[in-house]
Amino acid sequence: MFKKLILALVLFSFLVPGLAGAAVTDEDFMVKTTQNLLNLCAVSADDPRAKEAIQMCQGYLLGAWDYYLAENSGKDSMRLVCMPNPGPSRNEAVAMFVEWAKANPQYMNERPVDTEFRFLSAKWPCKK
Repeated sequence: MFKKLILALVLFSFLVPGLAGAAVTDEDFMVKTTQNLLNLCAVSADDPRAKEAIQMCQGYLLGAWDYYLAENSGKDSMRLVCMPNPGPSRNEAVAMFVEWAKANPQYMNERPVDTEFRFLSAKWPCKK
């Protein structure tokens, strides 16, 4: 499900090239901040490094999600995110993420993995 979310985010980024602003930079590829990650994910299709940016975006987000799933696969795990079944469509999930990110610009200078899971756990928290 999360892979569909990431793919939708990437596809949506081509429809909203202004989300990232300028062309991706070498610094964006270091993915030190949430803004760096968003610049990669929302790269304009005409950016000379669009293919690399999309691949980096997908790899980063999927890697963090897969690690989270591996760490929380046991019966005593403390899950933060519980996706519904069925989950939202790709377009719906992307729209939710973009809306959440725009409403929370205070996280743009934070680590992207933290922001990724802030969004996911706020949107799909596990019931206690």
